[in-house]
Amino acid sequence: MIRNARPEDAAQAVPLLFQAMRTVACQLAGTTDSGVLQPLFEHFFRQPGNQYSYENTQVFEDEKGLGGIIVGYDGGLLEQLREPVLSYISNRFGHQYLPGDETGPGEYYLDSIAVAPASQGKGIGRQLIYAAEDKARAEGHQRTGLLVSDENPDAQRLYERLGYVVHETVPFSGGNYLHLVKMLL
Repeated sequence: MIRNARPEDAAQAVPLLFQAMRTVACQLAGTTDSGVLQPLFEHFFRQPGNQYSYENTQVFEDEKGLGGIIVGYDGGLLEQLREPVLSYISNRFGHQYLPGDETGPGEYYLDSIAVAPASQGKGIGRQLIYAAEDKARAEGHQRTGLLVSDENPDAQRLYERLGYVVHETVPFSGGNYLHLVKMLL
């Protein structure tokens, strides 16, 4: 079942979040130490008003626990949602990192999508994307967008099968990413 995330999902959700964005998380935090990263991103997940918040997350849950997550939000709010993350890291660790703008006004941005290894191949990722698209429509968005590394053609093909098309190539967090978009009907 897909449902909105709750703060108490943090311990199960954050490893899935890292599955989707560990490199970016390490760059943001300035460390690869899981003993720092896990509690840091659990903190963000439990807090409202930031891009990694439970408020922006939907989860797939079954009898085994969380099998997948999707994080999505209004791209026009990126700066507002990112600011608490960057400020907290800067104040707590003295580290500053700007990954670049991954989205902007005019789209509902699918920030992170991950399915647990044991749950892959069951259509959960597709269900999560459809749920996020439904949420985007309900909020009045006409377009969804996401980034995929140009080194991940399998993910690109999945998104293209779901109706996403390459809009542009963008530099993000030290790599080149394809910005794919889908117009919502």
